[in-house]
Amino acid sequence: MTAARAFSDVMASRLASIRSEGRYRVFTPLQRRCGSFPQAAMFRADIDAHDVTVWCSNDYLALGQDRRLLDAMHASLEESGAGCGGTRNISGTHRDHVRLEEDLADYHGKEKALLFSSGYVANLTALATLGAHIEGLIVYSDEKNHNSIIEGLRLARADKRVFRHNDVQDLARLLKSDDRARPKLIVFESVYSMDGDIAPLKDIVKVAQEHDAMTYLDEVHAVGLYGPQGAGVAVREGVASSIDLIQGTLAKAFGTFGGYVAGDGETIDFLRSFGNGFIFTTALPPVLIAGARAAVKIVRDAEDLRVQQQNNVRLLKQRLRAKAIPFIDSASHIVPVIIGEASLCRKVSDALLEDYGLYMQPINYPTVARGSERLRLTPSPLHDEGPIETLVAAFEELWTRFHLHQS
Repeated sequence: MTAARAFSDVMASRLASIRSEGRYRVFTPLQRRCGSFPQAAMFRADIDAHDVTVWCSNDYLALGQDRRLLDAMHASLEESGAGCGGTRNISGTHRDHVRLEEDLADYHGKEKALLFSSGYVANLTALATLGAHIEGLIVYSDEKNHNSIIEGLRLARADKRVFRHNDVQDLARLLKSDDRARPKLIVFESVYSMDGDIAPLKDIVKVAQEHDAMTYLDEVHAVGLYGPQGAGVAVREGVASSIDLIQGTLAKAFGTFGGYVAGDGETIDFLRSFGNGFIFTTALPPVLIAGARAAVKIVRDAEDLRVQQQNNVRLLKQRLRAKAIPFIDSASHIVPVIIGEASLCRKVSDALLEDYGLYMQPINYPTVARGSERLRLTPSPLHDEGPIETLVAAFEELWTRFHLHQS
């Protein structure tokens, strides 16, 4: 057997496996229409093109089409052009990179912040860098942490302990079992993206302080949405000053693109100086930075949007509950509707798209556990009563069509 044939056989077998399980990912090309969110045009080869209502966007506050943000981006594009022309350490540091980092540090009450090309890269780089350079480090990671955290810790080469999800007692048990003299880092999220549950931040911080451990908090699904000025769950719970490093994204509630880590000046300088995922990649274009700066300013004064979003979340949950549609009733804006089987989840998703013009992607293993396949709904301030009634009526009809009430 040739090497090429061996590669082909492996790939064909793996692809056939996920197809047979109903887990093969089918991408649905969308064209977002500026000023019409959450409406979009859908283009998929197996389904006639038509307009759809998007129910699974991470543009949580619908800022991706906000005129103030777009105006800032247009001005930057005319002033600075398209790209940066290099990495941050060669020629790619634009003055607005520095300004945005100052904005984000101030937003989280930290000394400094560092921009990355995405939230994923921020986690991957920060955790890999700390683990590779802090001798004897032990990292304690929540079992439901995002893949970016898992991969960052895999590259870190540090000892790792995984504690049961949001289980502070299990975390404390693991901390007690290790040498107190070794450096320790606890890594967790505030809002978990698939179940929508929120970590017990106060309790985790207390345990961290008792064991002299640093804390690293992923707030990507919380920044812009919770706490004073939308600065996150840590601020809402009054523990932001006790969290050593806060990681966030500009690609969700801020409606643009990029990621960041905020913390004390020395640690941020360390990541800037030794983080390969920062050093060796081209800097974010000024046009995106301009949009992000405008978005941060908007979000800090957007309590009306946060209130409207939470009102829509509550209304959606009420309507789902009234129709006995099973969902995880979390404390966040994320509403997972449980289907429980991969191929059936795909069928329901396709029916919603083709028959009702409602777009939400199926969430399958390995993103969630087998048997917990779901549709993940993320109401925005614009998903108000009309779209909610349309969605719930479609669910009710499909639950009957696919006999889901009997499963």
